[in-house]
Amino acid sequence: MAWNVLFRTLAALVALISTGLSSQAQYPDRPLKIIVAWPPGGVVDTTARLVGEQLAMRLGQPVVVENRVGANGNIGTTSVARSPADGYTLQAVTAETHAINPNLYKTITYDVFRDFDPVALLARSNFVLATRGGLAVERVQDLIAQAKASPGKLTMATYGIGSTSHVTMVSFEDATKTSFLHVPYRGVGPVVNALLTGEVDAAFATPHIVFELRNAGKLKILGAASLQRMDIVPDVPTFTEQGIDGFVGGNWYGVVAPRGIPEAEKMRLAKELQQIAASPVFLALAKSLGVDAEYLDTVGFAAFLRKENQRWGTLIKARNIEVP
Repeated sequence: MAWNVLFRTLAALVALISTGLSSQAQYPDRPLKIIVAWPPGGVVDTTARLVGEQLAMRLGQPVVVENRVGANGNIGTTSVARSPADGYTLQAVTAETHAINPNLYKTITYDVFRDFDPVALLARSNFVLATRGGLAVERVQDLIAQAKASPGKLTMATYGIGSTSHVTMVSFEDATKTSFLHVPYRGVGPVVNALLTGEVDAAFATPHIVFELRNAGKLKILGAASLQRMDIVPDVPTFTEQGIDGFVGGNWYGVVAPRGIPEAEKMRLAKELQQIAASPVFLALAKSLGVDAEYLDTVGFAAFLRKENQRWGTLIKARNIEVP
């Protein structure tokens, strides 16, 4: 009798373990979704859609990209923070959503470190400093000299208050002891139009948006806000080459999940994303967008997020930049 009881107990235990292993092996058993908190067509959306396509092939399940736009990325980000932590909802995140906004807004409905699990960083995108075609400058130091000669007179456009282009402009002012008249627009399109019409003097912009206009002689590109020259504009010297050591400005792109995602699922996603970030198709897209593929795993991305929040939080507080 005792042997029968022991046998049934062991059989039940084996069945329980097998069920647990089976359920793990089944992930994912339904479609996933990637939330993009920005409109279709931009760098974040384009990158997320390629990642979604590649992830779907690797996981054997559809991956749907949903654009939930509004409040400088806060609406989409909040929706992910409130989603189930089951491995089926992810977010394509940027410096705005996960480093700038938390330090910029007086009231915000999510917490980067309480509500999210970092999965992986995939790429970085650095800005170039562009000017209107008629401005009498050829190098970054020329613009600095003009700005110092007439503080607050030269105009600099940004994608909006608190955007990556805005905080990069502020960083540039701090690094060069200059002052520009800030002209915020709603997005990159109006900024580029303002440069083309001569409405503003300068702007930090993503290179893939402006390099062909530079080639056509419609505007100028003075410098690359990156540590190395960019493949998309290899003739443009970095800020470091022009005497502003280590100056970097731009954006980055990663993937997070709601806090509490099962560890095995998070590791599976991180592994697949690492393979995608190194794939020829991803590298080709990155190059076309002026983006540098740069993979960080869950631990590395978490440390990176803390550094970025400290970096931008210090700058935003020092310059009293805020949005109600």
